[in-house]
Amino acid sequence: MIDRDKRHPEKIKKPFNPIKRKPEWIRSKIVDSQIFFQTKQVVNQNNLVTVCQEANCPNITECWSKKHATFMIMGDTCTRACAFCDVKTGKPADLDIYEPAKIAKAVRNLNLKHVVITSVDRDDLEDGGSEHFYNVVKATRNKNPKTSIEVLTPDFLRKGDAYKKVLEADLDVFNHNIETVPRLYATVRPGARYFASLELLKNAKKFNQKVFTKSGIMVGLGEQKEEVYQVMDDLRSAEVDFITIGQYLQPSPKHHPLHRYYHPDEFKEFELIAKTKGFLLVSSSPLTRSSYHADEDFRKLQDARNKQLECRPHQ
Repeated sequence: MIDRDKRHPEKIKKPFNPIKRKPEWIRSKIVDSQIFFQTKQVVNQNNLVTVCQEANCPNITECWSKKHATFMIMGDTCTRACAFCDVKTGKPADLDIYEPAKIAKAVRNLNLKHVVITSVDRDDLEDGGSEHFYNVVKATRNKNPKTSIEVLTPDFLRKGDAYKKVLEADLDVFNHNIETVPRLYATVRPGARYFASLELLKNAKKFNQKVFTKSGIMVGLGEQKEEVYQVMDDLRSAEVDFITIGQYLQPSPKHHPLHRYYHPDEFKEFELIAKTKGFLLVSSSPLTRSSYHADEDFRKLQDARNKQLECRPHQ
């Protein structure tokens, strides 16, 4: 007897993972604000891409109403297909040589005190897009000298020392998300390598000691708490200053299934444990995202480092 699926491969069903109902503690803040629409207007007028929109961030109304936006450079199409991510995958377009000037102008128009610049993965580029990152940061700094700049970069896997070009720009925070525990990488983040991401964070700190390093993890993907604690230890071994821990929210039935929702008390538990491990700053809550409250967190990082320096014995 012939297997119908083998005879008609197009009829093979794709994974369908029903989305679990959200608990009462996961509710986006609805803000009726003119500032939200002003932010949207600046983004649209400059033909810019934001991770807030592309990744369907649950905090977009709150952040845009405070003139906070995370700009996503190098297009809206990623060369990878991570099972948790809602950004589209495919063949990216050519780089926009005017993008650095557009980002710099938007930052000035929004009068941002702190800006986060991220990107899609660009494995198609020889340097993974590090030169373009550098150009965007430099243009932004030149036009906005008082604005602190945070980058959230890809892993630059198999791109050698390309990451160093990003760190040569005048930036304040270097962020690269570890995303999940190593056991789940094959299914959640198949195009990446856990220890390569750790090495990137470790090397970034070595290359530029003045830059704050930052990384984030999602929970609810099927990890065990003990595995999260191990990730904390690994990040501290890489001298990461700031860790963010947030709830995974499954974008659609075709994405990686949500294992469970963590209670706010469990996020508090993660926060306390992470602090005992020596992070300068910890942000842990259901709606925590890499760029959520990034401006306020940067000031807290500065204060924490200053206090740390004050506590060191004088030579």
